[in-house]
Amino acid sequence: MSSRVLITGGASGIGFGLARRFAERGDRVALCDSDPAAVARAAEALPGAIARQADVTDEAQMAAFLAEVEEAWGGVDVVCANAGTGGPAGRIEDLDYADWQACLDVNLGGAFLTCRWAARMMRAQGSGLILITSSTSGQWGHPYRSPYAAAKWGLVGLTKTLAMELGPVGVRVNAICPGAVEGDRMDRVVAMEAKASGRDEAEVREQYVRGVSMRTWVTVDDLADTALFLASPAASKMSGQIIAIDGHTETNAP
Repeated sequence: MSSRVLITGGASGIGFGLARRFAERGDRVALCDSDPAAVARAAEALPGAIARQADVTDEAQMAAFLAEVEEAWGGVDVVCANAGTGGPAGRIEDLDYADWQACLDVNLGGAFLTCRWAARMMRAQGSGLILITSSTSGQWGHPYRSPYAAAKWGLVGLTKTLAMELGPVGVRVNAICPGAVEGDRMDRVVAMEAKASGRDEAEVREQYVRGVSMRTWVTVDDLADTALFLASPAASKMSGQIIAIDGHTETNAP
């Protein structure tokens, strides 16, 4: 039986990887993203999916998207609160408050709007999985990335709390914590961190590998494999878990 799967930030990167893999196994997929060009590409790649432009920090846009999905499906089985941004990089004394706030708005505020809707839907039907995308930075902290680390750490607290609130009605809540994920987004992060720390990009890339026990980056499919497992009957008793897919982070220190 196919599942109804909603993904925020679902038109590129990790989100699109999740959308693609859920669709490949026959699930119905709805996704939103703030990038209209990415949404158009996702809609073409995933025929039959609901793909809409919506900014997760805009309550009205999210309300319209979620209402459309609710009307179309009448319920939802899996909600991936995945939308995120890397935020600014730099020493905290050099950061602008507006940039700090914008990072928290996307990563944490967007998850709130998504999870609030998911909780209402899933509580009514007595089942479902909420899967939140945090980060190993939300477990370890991350030098020069204080807004991002704070937001991702907040998502761990949100996961644990919602698991407590929703567990009694049969709803599971888990978080995945990606390490360094191959792709365009991490290329931009490496460049940003290199500039903030005064190092060259090759040194920053080496730091990511050196700080992981398995000496590796991870792929979007590594994350999707875990998401599909968590959405399967085999994980029916897994809730409140913070699962790192990172090759085991030893340190984020430069």
